[in-house]
Order: sequence, then C-alpha cells, then structure tokens
Amino acid sequence: MEFIVLDEVKNLGVKALGVEINNIDNHTITEEYTSWRQAAVQELLAYYTDYDYKNDPVFEGFYRLHEKVGVPRRKNIPACENLVKLLLKKQELFAINKTVDIYNILSMRSKLALGAHDIDRFAGNVTLKLTDGTEKFVPLGSDEPKPVRPGEYSYVDDDNEVICHLEIRQVEKDKVTEDSKNIFYIIQGNEATPEELLQDTAAELIRLTTRFCGGAGRLL
Repeated sequence: MEFIVLDEVKNLGVKALGVEINNIDNHTITEEYTSWRQAAVQELLAYYTDYDYKNDPVFEGFYRLHEKVGVPRRKNIPACENLVKLLLKKQELFAINKTVDIYNILSMRSKLALGAHDIDRFAGNVTLKLTDGTEKFVPLGSDEPKPVRPGEYSYVDDDNEVICHLEIRQVEKDKVTEDSKNIFYIIQGNEATPEELLQDTAAELIRLTTRFCGGAGRLL
C-alpha cells in the first residue's frame, strides 16, 4: 500500500508518517511483554501526575490545527490528551490488544497522535486530504454513517471512505483486533513537533511491535 499526504494538509501544519507492519501475532501474551507494559504504564503515571498538560505546546498544537479547519475545541480533544486523562482517571491503561496498547503507550510518551488500521479491511491506499463532503464515515462503535463536513483533514481510502477523521476518530470497519495480521499505523504531529520526533517514534513503534508481535515493518 501507499500513504499519500496532500500539500493542502501539509500547509495547515499537519505532519504525518505512515508505518506498515505485516505478519504479526496479536494473540500471544508473554511475561516479557507483560513486564514491559506494566513498567511503561507506571512511568507514564509518574510523568503525568500533576502535569500541566493544558499548557503543553504539543497538545495545544492539535487544537490549533482543529481551529484552522473550523472544528470546535470543546468536543474534539486531541487523541493523546484524551489517553492521558483516561490513564490518570483509571490509574491504568485499559487493555485492548498488544498492538493497540503499544501504540497508545508510544502516543503518550511522544505526545503524538497514533492510530492503527487493519490493512485487510480497508481499500487500497490511504490519502491524508481535506474532505469534500462526499466521503463515507462510520465511526468506531457505530453502525450508521455520519455526515462529513467539507474542509476537514481526514485519512481516506481508495473507496472514498474515511478511516480516521482528523487524528481523533477511527472507524469500525478496519479496527485492529487480536486476529489482525497486517497493520497500517498513522503517526501525526503538528507545528510544535519536530520531524525527528515522528521519525524516532516510527522507529520505536516498529521495534517494539516486532519485538512483541513478530512480523516486519517499514516506513511508508
């Protein structure tokens, strides 16, 4: 597959990389993985307890992107900030599956927005573009399509279906499960995140996922 980022989105200040990891085992839980996960969660709790994330320039950078495309601040919390709030509330990371837990931990470490999509469940390539309003969008947890406003940056497959709206809402059709084998990952930043951070996070995502899930990864 290919991942294309259009200039109309880059010009807003969106920075994005794609990663593909194939032939993973998302079932097997080892002692090594469990120990790594527990330690990573404790490190994040220590870092974010009493953290002033409301004045963090990276979190604020996502709100500024949303404002540029007319998306209200109040109802559209950046993905990483939302993860941090849930972590602090529960004092634990809600377990989904290995690949999702790994990228959620890396999202909170880096403050970047990360997402994962089952390659075998969406069509062809993915383009990060500004919507024109004709796209199909069925958010995660929903059975019915939701309207798409023109001019909002989204990740769209070759069937003109949104697989991620902004960097916030993923979709039902390509959610990653324990049976997923081939994964496309989004790594997204903003004007406050250097390119090196995206590159380093992509490399760490490939390293950790192949360490605990097997398979082979590459940058797109």
